Amino acid sequence: MRSTHFRTGAIAAVAVFSLTLAACGDDAAETTASEAMTESEMMSETEAMTESEMMSESEMMSESEMMSEGAMMEPVGPACDQIPADGDGSSAGMADDPVATAASNNPLLSTLVTAVGEADLGDTLNSAEALTVFAPINSAFEAIPADTLDAVLADQELLTSILTLHVAEGQMDAAALGEAGTIPTLNGGELEFDADAMTVTSPDGTVANVVCGNVATANATVHLIDAVLMPAS
Repeated sequence: MRSTHFRTGAIAAVAVFSLTLAACGDDAAETTASEAMTESEMMSETEAMTESEMMSESEMMSESEMMSEGAMMEPVGPACDQIPADGDGSSAGMADDPVATAASNNPLLSTLVTAVGEADLGDTLNSAEALTVFAPINSAFEAIPADTLDAVLADQELLTSILTLHVAEGQMDAAALGEAGTIPTLNGGELEFDADAMTVTSPDGTVANVVCGNVATANATVHLIDAVLMPAS
């Protein structure tokens, strides 16, 4: 009898112990699963926050870049109010066309457009990827004696040399020109730009004032100037 009771008690004790272990195991498993879920949720929240922060930074950068580009292309100068307020020749209208076409719509640049046509440079300028153009306004050409101007317009090689001195590769606003200081041109000569005075000086010493800078076209940044720049004599 004692032996039977002992065995029965032992079996019961083992069963209770097993159940206790099982219960503890279930609790541990639940705890582990809970911790795993918590860690997973934390990782998800962290990743979501990181992605959100990255998106916010990206959006902020985009807005900042857009603002910088807008500021860069804001026309500036005393003659900007002489540009048409609307239409193809306005600042907004010129931005839609390549540079030679845009200039042809601006009444301040009619003589320059004639010169570009005589030099057969229109298509070359329109097809370029990115340019900076110093564009003499009509009064700049009027300062040249009529017979001298006629002779230059009739000499395509000389005219091309003069006009390409007014063009540089890459689109540069006044701030970028000021940082560069010296501007290599398609003519092979160099121009000197003074951002404080807003002047550009040609190899022969001619100093032109920028009367309306940072005018955007589809493929160029144009700076209207009040003198014709000339190569070194």
